[in-house]
Amino acid sequence: MDRLQSLEVFRQVATLGSFTRAAQALGLSVAMASKHVSRLEADLQVRLLNRSSRRLALTEAGAEYLREAGHALDTLATARAAAQRGRRTAQGVLRFTAPVWCATPRFAQLMARYQVEQPLVVLSLHLENRHVDLVAEGLDLALRVTAQPQPQLIVRPLTPVAFHFVASPAYLARHGTPRTTAELAGHRGVLPNYTGVDSPLTASADSNNTVMLARLAEAGLGVAYLPAWLVDEALAEGRLVALLPDEPRPPLTLYAAYLNREYQSAKVRTFIDFLVRELQG
Repeated sequence: MDRLQSLEVFRQVATLGSFTRAAQALGLSVAMASKHVSRLEADLQVRLLNRSSRRLALTEAGAEYLREAGHALDTLATARAAAQRGRRTAQGVLRFTAPVWCATPRFAQLMARYQVEQPLVVLSLHLENRHVDLVAEGLDLALRVTAQPQPQLIVRPLTPVAFHFVASPAYLARHGTPRTTAELAGHRGVLPNYTGVDSPLTASADSNNTVMLARLAEAGLGVAYLPAWLVDEALAEGRLVALLPDEPRPPLTLYAAYLNREYQSAKVRTFIDFLVRELQG
């Protein structure tokens, strides 16, 4: 028998002074209401109510128990209401992880537009190229680019992201411009050390930070394979040059990944819906 329900039945009986009225208020039979109170008394080994054919009266122990149980029920009701507000209204801290290459003006503007729509949400961004454990690190969701999403996660595709081989004009002036993937074998590369890249480049430097790789490529250390989000501005301004235009690689997909669709909070739901709208629109 549900202890919380028994407490609520007892409170209603004591407040209304009648098993019949309490049962009606709670949608129970009179017999079930009586059983709930009897179960409480049996568990406590204390009589809570003095019953006669005409009236009910709290015992001294019953009056004290009603006070304390009432505080507990009120606290639980307040907590329940607060939790349910999180499902109805986007609010609180939204903790999520995203690739380091999201540290761009484009992504920052995207976050600003979301918060204009949902001003009660505080964004807590954790930029990581590694795939982190959402539960262990207390995160609500992850934005990830991958060809094979992890099977234990629920994923929602957001947008394709193109990747380019790029190099600086200075590097290409010294070493020549590769025209095919095979010609990359004669070139130095600035490579990620957090994941493998299918290319024949020989490393001149590596980094766990994608933004650093872009800066190294701009400085002329070698060829890099980088997401368009990170290098579009450098390409437009001529600080980097896109290579192999005749051998485009298929884009990867940026996913929103989370653990459980059931009882999803409003902050997570609205954030994913916003990204889908903005990135696919």
